[in-house]
Amino acid sequence: MKPTAKHSKVKGFTLTEMLLVIAVIGLMATVVSGSLDSVLPKERLNTAVRNLTALLSNTRSEAVSRSLEFFVEYDLEEARYRQVTPFNKEGRRFMEEDMTDDERFNMEWQLLPPGVQFSSVAVTGDAYTDGHVTVRFDPRGAASDHQVVLTQPAYDNYYTIEVMALTGTFKFHRGEFIREAPDDRDFE
Repeated sequence: MKPTAKHSKVKGFTLTEMLLVIAVIGLMATVVSGSLDSVLPKERLNTAVRNLTALLSNTRSEAVSRSLEFFVEYDLEEARYRQVTPFNKEGRRFMEEDMTDDERFNMEWQLLPPGVQFSSVAVTGDAYTDGHVTVRFDPRGAASDHQVVLTQPAYDNYYTIEVMALTGTFKFHRGEFIREAPDDRDFE
C-alpha cells in the first residue's frame, strides 16, 4: 500500500493584513494618548490641591491635639512646602530665644507635581509671589488667614485654597481668588 500524501493548506496573515492591523493599533494609540494628555494636567493640579490640603489639615490637627502652635512654610521659588513643628530635633520644645532654626525639627519638603507651581500666597490680604512664606495654626484651631493659588502655566489653570482664619477650615475656588482684607468701612 502506497502512503498517501495529504496536502494541507497553511492559513496565516498576509503582509498587507499585518500592516493594516499595525496601522489601526497606531491610530488607536494616538487617540488614547491625546485623551490622556488632556486629562493628566487637570489631575496633576487636583493632586497638588489634595496633597496640600491634607498637610494643612494635618497641621491644624497637630496644633489642636498637642495644644501648641504649628506652622506651614511655603517656598514659592522651589514649588514646595512643609510643616514646621514646635519641637527641636531631640523631641523637646523648640525655644526661639535659646536655639537656632537649624535645631528645629521640620517635616520633609513636599514638592508640587511637575508643571504645577505657586502663583501666589496671600496672608491677610498681602500677596507674595517669591521667597518663603510661613503661616501659623494655633491650639484653638485658628490659622493665619491666607489663600494659596496654585497654577499650571502651560494650561492656564488656576486653583485657590482659602484657609479661614477663625476656624482653620478650607474653602476651594476654581481659578484665582484672593479675598481682600477687611477694613473699617466693612463695619459701618
